[in-house]
Amino acid sequence: MEFFRIIDKQATEEQLQTKIHPKSVENFTESMLFIENVENNFIGLTLWGEFNISYAKINGGVRFALLDCPNALSWTITSGFPPEQNKIVLHCTINRIQKPIEFVEEIEEFLEEWETGLNREF
Repeated sequence: MEFFRIIDKQATEEQLQTKIHPKSVENFTESMLFIENVENNFIGLTLWGEFNISYAKINGGVRFALLDCPNALSWTITSGFPPEQNKIVLHCTINRIQKPIEFVEEIEEFLEEWETGLNREF
């Protein structure tokens, strides 16, 4: 499944990469918390519990992934590319075609938190 949020804010790749990193996730969401670095990843608390989370600077912004999540949940925050080149694009995926409506609603809530945080911080 795939989810998009378009945030009507302008930011460069460098601005996204400077402001959004493992230790700043709690500035953007109410349900995420950085716990500790682990090699190239970090342990973080999420809406769904504690996970080993990857973080990478990517072309256009940043990518996070819940590495031990059975749904392979990952999300990117980018700018400068379609579908909206002059806005921030929040894109989330899971490796399932269908999920119970409660789980989909939780993902939407998670994205709403990020959208609110991105609007506030940019």
